[in-house]
Amino acid sequence: VQLQASGGGLVQTGGSLRLSCAASVRALSNYHMGWFRQAPGKERLIVASINSGGGVTHYTDSVKGRFTISRDNAKNVVSLQMNSLKPEDTAVYYCAAGWATAPGKYEYWGQGTLVTVSS
Repeated sequence: VQLQASGGGLVQTGGSLRLSCAASVRALSNYHMGWFRQAPGKERLIVASINSGGGVTHYTDSVKGRFTISRDNAKNVVSLQMNSLKPEDTAVYYCAAGWATAPGKYEYWGQGTLVTVSS
């Protein structure tokens, strides 16, 4: 499984970005997916997750109501729409995949895309 994240960049406070994760897999529907982020000097933490079918999503409290995770299994793409961005959202964002039979576990990681939110 290869994951390619894109869409990061520099944005002002209150702005929006849409991250995409393209997966090189036969069937993305076999995997649950997640977006993680790692700020400088801090540990990598999960931001949002979505189950294999796309019907169940979870968000960390700090992004609820601002971020939306979605997936298109036909196109093998998972997205993270980020609105009302804040400086504390600045981080490298990673997409990750795990087998649908093992929720919460992520075996495959993308290379990360940098999001910088200026104040």
